[in-house]
Amino acid sequence: MRIIKKIVKFLVILLLLLITISAVVYFVYNEPLPQGKEGPQAEALADKMLKSINYTNYTKTRFIEWSFAGKHFYKWDKEKKLADVKWDNYLVKLNLNNYSKSEVYIDGVKMHTDPKQELIDTAVKYFNNDSFWLVAPFKIRDKGTKRSFVTLDDGKGALLVTYTQGGDTPGDSYLWKLTDAGFPQSFKMWVSIIPIGGLEASWDEWKVMETTTYLPSKHDFLFLELEMGDLKAYN
Repeated sequence: MRIIKKIVKFLVILLLLLITISAVVYFVYNEPLPQGKEGPQAEALADKMLKSINYTNYTKTRFIEWSFAGKHFYKWDKEKKLADVKWDNYLVKLNLNNYSKSEVYIDGVKMHTDPKQELIDTAVKYFNNDSFWLVAPFKIRDKGTKRSFVTLDDGKGALLVTYTQGGDTPGDSYLWKLTDAGFPQSFKMWVSIIPIGGLEASWDEWKVMETTTYLPSKHDFLFLELEMGDLKAYN
C-alpha cells in the first residue's frame, strides 16, 4: 500500500512539473498571428522567393527521393502523381490522384484486406507532413493559399502564407523570413497541431539538386534536428 502511495505521489509531482514547464514554454514562446497586408507587395515578395529557389525547374523535376527523420522513406513521381512511402515493414504505393487505387505491402506481401485502408490513411498523413517539410516554399501559391506582407521588428519584410483549404489541417499559417535575395531562412508556424503559436524552424541548409532546383537537407526546430536524408531530384 505504501508503495502504491509513493507511485501516486510521484505521478502527481511529475504531472505538476509537466504542467509548469508547458505553461512556461507557452508564455515564453507563444506569439499572436501577425497581421499582414495582401496585394502587390506580398506578391512581389512571393515572386522573389520562388525565383531564388528556382521554382521553374522544380515544376520540371519529375522524381524526388528523400527520408524524414530517418523513419519514413519516399520516392515521389511528381509527373504521374505517385509516391512510394516506406516505414517499418510497410510499403504503400500511394496514388495521389485516387487514394483508393493505392497498393499496400507488408513484408513484401501485397494486401487486399485490413489493415490496407488504415495503412493508406497513415501513408497519406506521412506524405502530406513530410513532403511539406521538403517543398513548402514551392507551395506558397497552391490553390487556397493567401499571401500577406508583414513588416518585422527589424524593418524587413516577411511573407505570411495561410492555407485556407487542402491538406490535413486547413487554416494553418506560416511566416517566411527571407534573405535580402529572397532565399528562405526560416518560418514561424501557427498550426492546429501545435498549441503554441509562432514557433520557428530553420530553412537554411539547402542543397542544389541535379535539376538545379534547391531543397533543404535539414531543419532545426526547438531541440530537434529534422534530417531529410539522401536527397535526390532528377528527371
